[in-house]
Amino acid sequence: MINTVRIIVVLAIYAFFTSCTDVIDVEVSEAAPRLVIEASLNWEKGTAGNTQSVKLSTSTPYFNNTISNIVTGALVTVTDVTNGTDFIFTDQNNGVYTTSNFIPVVNHAYTLEVIYDGDTYIAEESLRSVVDIEDVYQTIEKGFDDEALEVNIDFNDPADEENYYFIKIEAQDNLLPVLFSLSDEFTNGNLTSVYYERLKDTSIHREKFIAGDSVAIEFYGVSEQYYNYVGLLIDQYNSVGNPFSSTPVPLKGNCINITDPENYAFGYFRLTQVVKKSYTFE
Repeated sequence: MINTVRIIVVLAIYAFFTSCTDVIDVEVSEAAPRLVIEASLNWEKGTAGNTQSVKLSTSTPYFNNTISNIVTGALVTVTDVTNGTDFIFTDQNNGVYTTSNFIPVVNHAYTLEVIYDGDTYIAEESLRSVVDIEDVYQTIEKGFDDEALEVNIDFNDPADEENYYFIKIEAQDNLLPVLFSLSDEFTNGNLTSVYYERLKDTSIHREKFIAGDSVAIEFYGVSEQYYNYVGLLIDQYNSVGNPFSSTPVPLKGNCINITDPENYAFGYFRLTQVVKKSYTFE
């Protein structure tokens, strides 16, 4: 009898709470789609750099992952402002536009022109050089955890000139790369060292580096304009999940719609020289 009463009470409580559950549909406002321009022309040091690509897409609603947002039928041209040479990027019908005739020249200015859906988008950047990486090695004493392995990147900054750098470090078991931007404001003309220590974080199933782990390193020379842009992007990237961080805002790149300035594009046109290295922990 006692067990029967207990069962009845439990069922009554369950019925009470389930009967108070309502499905609430929240309407989320959706912005009109914008053109997204991914135009990173990266010249790997020691190569010709003639094969380059630009990717075009449109922005989509946050909760909608079924819409195909690739852009085809656009006209994409990059021009070397210094000598007037045009490089036509061919539509591959998958959102990617390519050329195999690009000629990268350090310190030359280039413009990007994208004509799409009746609008013309223009951007301008200069191609920046990058110094060689002098050494890549491991330590354990620089970071917060004196038992965690760190990867170190050393390079000699050129004297008597302003330089800006962008570094991407991608571990083989990381879903997302680690990004750094830095200038030589306080290290001009000196040996500069950048290190990355990966701390254990059980909430995202991340472990410290161990012997045998590998990282891919990309070291870019960038313009001051891109350095400022990517610095804001990295700040927003690193603040995800932080309840005390400022509210992210859409970052406007350097692609301007000269037909309708209010219909601006997302993305950025950059030209960089890059050095690539890999390192395996021992």
